[in-house]
Amino acid sequence: MSFLNQRGVFLQMMLPGPSEPNTIVSMQLARKELGWDVEEQLSTESLVDSIYVLAVSSDRGESFTIRTDKKDVDGDGDIDSDDKAKLAELAKAYVNIVNP
Repeated sequence: MSFLNQRGVFLQMMLPGPSEPNTIVSMQLARKELGWDVEEQLSTESLVDSIYVLAVSSDRGESFTIRTDKKDVDGDGDIDSDDKAKLAELAKAYVNIVNP
């Protein structure tokens, strides 16, 4: 996250292997909050409103099942299948990036 952009998405992928047959993408969606430590006289950064999402694919990243708490990630005011669809598309896009 930069100084100008206060929102961020952190992604990590685990490809299928001997111990886990699925493709797993873990996602953290967060907002950065800037602050000031009066005692140390230093600026601080912290992640707030953070949520964690697991996207699991049994077909090598063609489709994903979203495992998460119910959150309104698209900001339309309701928690519905659109939220899960957007997270699944994010996971699918990440799997298709060859050199992240």
